[in-house]
Amino acid sequence: MSPSDFDPRMHQQMGEVLAEIRNLRDAFRQAELKSDTSRAAMHSRMDQLVDRIGKVEGGVAAVQEDVTEMRPVTDEVKRWKLMGMGALAVTGLAAMALGVTFSEALKRIGMVIIGKG
Repeated sequence: MSPSDFDPRMHQQMGEVLAEIRNLRDAFRQAELKSDTSRAAMHSRMDQLVDRIGKVEGGVAAVQEDVTEMRPVTDEVKRWKLMGMGALAVTGLAAMALGVTFSEALKRIGMVIIGKG
């Protein structure tokens, strides 16, 4: 290339190409920084979720243990309730029988006193 072949437009275009390459490099760098920040925030949230899930699992295990301990007591209370209802039914029948018997006895005594018996 001879000095007479100097083309200022070519130098200008090369300068523009270099400027665009720098702009693209800066844009890629900014995008990469944003991605890094976003990934760091996502990993932080994931770590928080893992901690929260661990706490929930621990709580569920404790509740299951408590339920396992309470189940026999609950079953026994239900059995007592059924026995109590049965006892009330038997007592009610006995009271009804006594009432009918007492009523019949009073009726007969009344008839003897009145003289119809």
